[in-house]
Amino acid sequence: MNLHEYQGKSILNRYGVAIPHGIVAYTPDEAVMAAKAIQEITGSNFWVVKAQIHAGGRGKGGGVKLAKSIEDVEKLSKSIIGMNLVTPQTKAEGKKVRKVLIQQDVYYPGPSPTAEFYMSVMLDRNCSKNMVLYSPRGGMDIEQVAEETPDLIFKEYIEPGTGLQAYQARRIAFNLGLSGHAWKSMIGFVQSLYKAYCESDASLFEINPVLKTSDDKILAVDCKVVIDNNALYRHPDILEMRDLEEEDPMEVEAGQFGLNFVKLDGNVGCMVNGAGLAMATMDMIKMSGGEPANFLDVGGTANAKRVEEAFRIILKDPNVKAILVNIFGGIVRCDRVAQGVVDAYHNIGEIHVPIIVRLQGTNAEEGKTLIDQSGLKVHSAILLQEAADLVRKVLH
Repeated sequence: MNLHEYQGKSILNRYGVAIPHGIVAYTPDEAVMAAKAIQEITGSNFWVVKAQIHAGGRGKGGGVKLAKSIEDVEKLSKSIIGMNLVTPQTKAEGKKVRKVLIQQDVYYPGPSPTAEFYMSVMLDRNCSKNMVLYSPRGGMDIEQVAEETPDLIFKEYIEPGTGLQAYQARRIAFNLGLSGHAWKSMIGFVQSLYKAYCESDASLFEINPVLKTSDDKILAVDCKVVIDNNALYRHPDILEMRDLEEEDPMEVEAGQFGLNFVKLDGNVGCMVNGAGLAMATMDMIKMSGGEPANFLDVGGTANAKRVEEAFRIILKDPNVKAILVNIFGGIVRCDRVAQGVVDAYHNIGEIHVPIIVRLQGTNAEEGKTLIDQSGLKVHSAILLQEAADLVRKVLH
């Protein structure tokens, strides 16, 4: 589950990771009040107005602006709230901004120069260990840093049985070129960040930039946090942070019926049981000249009602020109899936796109009989190649 920046920072703050003062605002008036409140706490006369959407690269799209007065805060908030923000990580239409984070400007003058670093904590699946990935070149895309200056990318692997050790935190601070008070602060920062990552069951904590201020404080100026969905039952407080408006409505609806669904940009809807078979089916669609419109796994306990709901969700996509149902009856019974296809036809009304159904395994013959005797215009197949040929035929 993705979190907004301000939500991720609230978790960081809970674990002692230093963050700039910030308040979320849903209207320009609230933004002005937030700026005044921050001014009273910090004495700062500069603020940053930051769009809150589930996408990176907000600054590149005009969603992060510096305000040098209260009037600027109001003006910039009016321009950002309600805009469709297009970034390198959004679709072409962008994402609507519904709220902004008003944050103190921490790039203030002081006795030493500021410095920006990159730091993230994630699981390296190649070695089954958590990893702290960091670089002294913060404030820019880490992919660009890796391409242009790979020697400035550092990795610290954490042994699962022992956790992050103090010497590792010291090495990270040393590799970032820090000394004195900033060096000590970075050690504490890294230790607190890793604790936040582990105890919140996150799959990613990304801080870019980590800022050394002009008075040697270490702050998480920005953050991206992703929580493992499978662990959310242990964190009801984090689950309450879920922003359904930032998620695809079709994916949200599918989740309500226990369907594993991911919206894609193709023209052939897929309904499959099992993630591996779903991936193979999507490959087969591409080889047949089509493009998968979705990933949809109905699961091993699919019944007729769930299959019907899966059809309804797929048919909401106007780009779908055909639907391929590919079921292997190992746990799920093929006749239940077939009954769902028939019920969907009767309950939804006339379906104007071709449907190809391939059933193999438990009660496959009974399922085929159900469909054949229904009188519906459904193309049936036994072999995967037959299904592929039918996809090619209905698309061309």
